[in-house]
Amino acid sequence: MQFIDSHTHLYLPQFDNDREEVVGRALDSDVVKLLLPNINSDSVGKMLQMVNRYPHVCYPMIGLHPTSVKKDYSDQLNAVREWIAKEKFIAIGEIGIDLYWDKTFLEGQKVAFRSQIEIALAEDLPVVIHCRESFDEILAIISEYGSGKLRGVFHAFTGSIKQARQVIKMGFFIGIGGIVTFGNAGLDSVISEIGPDSLILETDSPYLAPVPNRGKRNESAYIPFIASRIAELTKISVDRIADITTENAIGLFKLKD
Repeated sequence: MQFIDSHTHLYLPQFDNDREEVVGRALDSDVVKLLLPNINSDSVGKMLQMVNRYPHVCYPMIGLHPTSVKKDYSDQLNAVREWIAKEKFIAIGEIGIDLYWDKTFLEGQKVAFRSQIEIALAEDLPVVIHCRESFDEILAIISEYGSGKLRGVFHAFTGSIKQARQVIKMGFFIGIGGIVTFGNAGLDSVISEIGPDSLILETDSPYLAPVPNRGKRNESAYIPFIASRIAELTKISVDRIADITTENAIGLFKLKD
């Protein structure tokens, strides 16, 4: 049985004191690949250090997170283009629109999202979408690029069954993390209804640790807790959930190496 954590910010300062142990615990928990979404130009160096230290375990993405879209977003987008010209990345991410924290730069977020979608299409890479209180805005932009041209995942999905079906119909995967273990999250009926075929697993560590570690620092070793909850909801074995979600991640991000 093998798992993939398709979304972990393991390069952040929260792991500076025990990063090696965190990777070891992940591997001991059968989490064999750790996919690293980028935040902005400041995080690229730390991320690539991890990739170099843990080849065939850590894999990098490149992108500008929507909450990092500020006045300098044009410079940040240029940095994305410069990095993609000289390094290999598995995805453009994480990108998207976030209307939860701050709407000041909404128009800039939209420009940045479109620009990075165009990079993804030009490079034949999937996108990892951050969608917080912005599903309609993101759906409208994706629809501009035509059906089937873009592939990727809606990271940290918390939407409705209707929204999940829309995501799947567009050919996207749904990223499920620790939130599925929260009793008040509302994901139970969504997961039960759609099943595992369009799911990939993620932690978003250090954030959103699953029960029984809710409120603590999250890490990739907790992926089995997420898989177990999905297994309960879908009445499918944990082994089978591991197989399906791992194959989904390998196919989406072209991880065979």
